[in-house]
Amino acid sequence: MSRNSVASDTADLVVVGAGIVGLGAAYAAVRRGLRVIVVDRTASPIGATIRNFGHLCIGAQTGLARDFADTARETWLRLSRDAGFWLRESGTLIAASRVDELAVLERASVDGGVRMLTAGELRHRAPLRAGAVVGGAHIESDLQTDPREAAGAIVRHLTAFGVEFRFRTAVTAVSGIRVETTRGAIDAGRVVVAIGHDIDQLLPELAERVGVIRCALDMMRVSATMPRALEAPLLTGWSLLRYGRFASYPETAALRERMHAERPDLAALDLNQMYTQLPDGTLILGDSHRRAIQPGPFQPEAAFDAFLEEARALFEMDSIRVIERWQGVYASGPDEFLIEEPEPGLHVIAATTGIGMTCGLGLAEHTLRTAIERAPQLAPGGES
Repeated sequence: MSRNSVASDTADLVVVGAGIVGLGAAYAAVRRGLRVIVVDRTASPIGATIRNFGHLCIGAQTGLARDFADTARETWLRLSRDAGFWLRESGTLIAASRVDELAVLERASVDGGVRMLTAGELRHRAPLRAGAVVGGAHIESDLQTDPREAAGAIVRHLTAFGVEFRFRTAVTAVSGIRVETTRGAIDAGRVVVAIGHDIDQLLPELAERVGVIRCALDMMRVSATMPRALEAPLLTGWSLLRYGRFASYPETAALRERMHAERPDLAALDLNQMYTQLPDGTLILGDSHRRAIQPGPFQPEAAFDAFLEEARALFEMDSIRVIERWQGVYASGPDEFLIEEPEPGLHVIAATTGIGMTCGLGLAEHTLRTAIERAPQLAPGGES
């Protein structure tokens, strides 16, 4: 598909925000033959979309999140092929260090999509210390990508597809038919606002009404000497306390009580002890969570110490060297998603529990489908 590359002040759809949800909205729209403009105040995606594990955890979701994740999975596969970025159908490994963690996994395996592993099978697929695990499981549907590579590749692909990006352009006001920016106004058939936690900067009343704040997390990337590669993202018992599919089980309530009693220091960090290995062999470690309207930028060293200590206890590691540390920030709210239409034609969407990479493309597709159902004239050429 070719498009006129000259900047236009009108579009069928204007997307505010070039994170994964906004990119997903642009992709869903341009595939339907719509003229799309994406506006973002930064020079490239630098937010939560690139500050994560690259772990697309489809099989640990439930309800609406699972619906969005299943849709997103197919979109990720198509985009990786067409845009040419690294993505693998790795599934996810889960390491159980105690029998109560195994009990949660066994409960999940009954519902399908989760295959139990012996300790030996798990250690064959991940370089874990002997005695560190009693068994584990494999979530079959999950994917892994490198978020820093993927975001840039998607922007380039959408540009070639005809999407017009206006970076370094701040949005000052929005309605269902118009977007005001620091470089002029854009008239729109529909508007999608996908700016995550910064919704309180553009639509503060909406953010306050729905209870969206920020969640800050600490993460790090390390180089470690290990006897073999990690075949898939690796979750632990702390992860089971977080994801929707596992968190509702009665077995998980008992697990949470035990883990919090034994390790109040890690519970205070609101730890999700998990790991992904990038194609260059480096490991991403994390992560902690703290919520506030505006979390401070100061990162406690105790969190990074805990990441390293837990990694050394779990993996066969002869050496470990820290390459990078960073703070991630994402929108946090009482529900898994923000899906609002404050006025006709204005769609405000976000993932609000840290599952944007997993579900964001599905949320965006759902939003575009809804918009077109309400305004069929938005799809002049149908889906391409």
